[in-house]
Amino acid sequence: MAIRKKNTRLIECAEKKFQWTISPASHFVRFIAVSEENSGSKIEVCVQSDINRLWIEFPYVSDLNLKVIKPKDAASFILQALSDGWNPEEKGSTIKYRLVGEELKREGIINS
Repeated sequence: MAIRKKNTRLIECAEKKFQWTISPASHFVRFIAVSEENSGSKIEVCVQSDINRLWIEFPYVSDLNLKVIKPKDAASFILQALSDGWNPEEKGSTIKYRLVGEELKREGIINS
């Protein structure tokens, strides 16, 4: 379940290293994380955000949800997924989550 190394960032959580990146969409951003070795399953977290509309709507952005994913968010997502049973070293399908408030809600598994 590899992700491209270009445009990824490294983070250490629970004494393990992970690569993470963000992928834009129309009304949300998709956070994707995988173990540093890129050998196991990955997680995807959909986060509602209008950040990709910023340049289109500028300067009328006061009504936009401009949520961005910060490293502390990445760590929180990874730790929540790990506590939910995600094993990043085990091969398998992508596990998809949705961010609701500050908590991840499991959406399902995507066969890759």
